[in-house]
Amino acid sequence: MQLLHMTGYIQSIYFAVYDDKILLLDGCCKADVDNIYHFITNELQRPISQLKAVVVTHMHPDHAGAANILKKRYGCKIITGAAQGHWYSGIDGMLMYVTDILLTKWVASRLKKPRKNIWYWPRLQADHLLNDGDIIPDFEQWQVISTQGHTDRDISLFYQPSKTVYVADLAVKVKNKFIPPFPVFYPNRYKNSLSKIEQLRPKKVILAHGGEVIITHDDYLHLVSLAPKTPATHWRASKAKLAKLFKS
Repeated sequence: MQLLHMTGYIQSIYFAVYDDKILLLDGCCKADVDNIYHFITNELQRPISQLKAVVVTHMHPDHAGAANILKKRYGCKIITGAAQGHWYSGIDGMLMYVTDILLTKWVASRLKKPRKNIWYWPRLQADHLLNDGDIIPDFEQWQVISTQGHTDRDISLFYQPSKTVYVADLAVKVKNKFIPPFPVFYPNRYKNSLSKIEQLRPKKVILAHGGEVIITHDDYLHLVSLAPKTPATHWRASKAKLAKLFKS
């Protein structure tokens, strides 16, 4: 297995490439679909039919936006964590979905990326819902690790032979420092997830925003110290800003 990297719209994209099959480690942005096709067919010189499965670690636009389209076009399976219901459910969910799209567009502008259509259907057409410790079908060396906190359904992917773990948004690297993601809906689950990853003793950690890193015990303690004590969400952030505005 080769673990290969491609720069995505606002995130890193990783492919587990075997002799006869390919696993995409996350669902990417809708804007990444054509680039994924060209990477596999042109850079790797492989038929697109070898893209057998796409993992969606959680439902944010840069981790789920391409998955349904890739499945529809190329027949690959969608794998995600077992969670009840849809992340973007109800009126609040739709408002959160729009907010997440706008945040993604803002990040893209900060990265000086061209404007792209990143709107996607926020209902995942998953083929496999996997629990903590489950093995990814047809990719037996990859294990799902439940790492909730950022949302209620985040998963990480542990490649057992090399003790490499892809943690998606469990941590973000900014200016050579590790910080928690935003939002963190479940602070206690988030801290437990950090502990769970450290207990794996991975030799290498891969971030969706920060690339391949080594996280020390002090780094884990630093992340725990920065983790919010109460949920850090879109709504709470907006309320806090409004409160400051009315006080001034």
